[in-house]
Amino acid sequence: MMALDQAAGLRRESPAPVRVLAVTSGKGGVGKTSVSINLAAAFGERGQRVLLLDADFGLANVDVMLGLQPSRNLSHVLRGECDLADVLVPAGPGVHVVPAASGIQHMAQLSMPEQAGIIRAFSELAMPIDVLLVDVAAGIAGSVLTLAAAAQEVLVVVCDEPASITDAYALIKVMSRDYDVHRFRIIANMVRSQLEGRRLYRKIAQVTDRFLDVCLTYQGGVPHDAYLKRALQQQRPVVDAYPSSPAAKAFRQLAVDAEGWTLPEGARGNLEFFAERLVGGAARPMETI
Repeated sequence: MMALDQAAGLRRESPAPVRVLAVTSGKGGVGKTSVSINLAAAFGERGQRVLLLDADFGLANVDVMLGLQPSRNLSHVLRGECDLADVLVPAGPGVHVVPAASGIQHMAQLSMPEQAGIIRAFSELAMPIDVLLVDVAAGIAGSVLTLAAAAQEVLVVVCDEPASITDAYALIKVMSRDYDVHRFRIIANMVRSQLEGRRLYRKIAQVTDRFLDVCLTYQGGVPHDAYLKRALQQQRPVVDAYPSSPAAKAFRQLAVDAEGWTLPEGARGNLEFFAERLVGGAARPMETI
């Protein structure tokens, strides 16, 4: 497809890999966006250059949770009214947010010009990036899974309640069956102890080991922390607002661990790779779930 060749220039000039992480959840209300925001802040604190993409195109709220007031968002980029660089909003040391807006057309329904625009927007971004964090909407809609499948790593946020566990399993099942994604990293959120987090992980792993051909890794737990709620009320990452809190320490450890994950070689790690996989997945017909 001609559109997929638009990133060739960047591929030749900027071979440095970018770490692309999708933060997902089977259901809403488990703290997925909080994890995305705080992980971004933890990366930034470590000197990483982070781009946080608000990919919940129906109910975008990264900007609200960070107290940002963007004048433009990704919808303006898709309409060709501005470049991706024009919508970036600084959100702390090393972190920029790509704000979305409610009502943006789903990725699975993008027209050919919009597909080309997505690739061009990412491939022409001149600002150096070390980490692209994609805060994906909750659930198993086609557009959600397309975004998650375009990343190198899929982080699944769960909490210890039956609906969260059941929906996380459904997410993993559909992604492995229909999107050829077989590696997932589990983050247990709002746990009372690390033992509780590991028990939660095992509940999911016992079922996936039995019925699915996937590899699950327990990536740690984020404790139930009153300081996290205070930080949310202040519209700040807990990593910045309460750096000594248990939750902040957990997010820092997650960032440290993530820096050790294997990066793909060559073009597979560049931003245009994410865009090309995103468009390729969106162009593919969705199977019946």
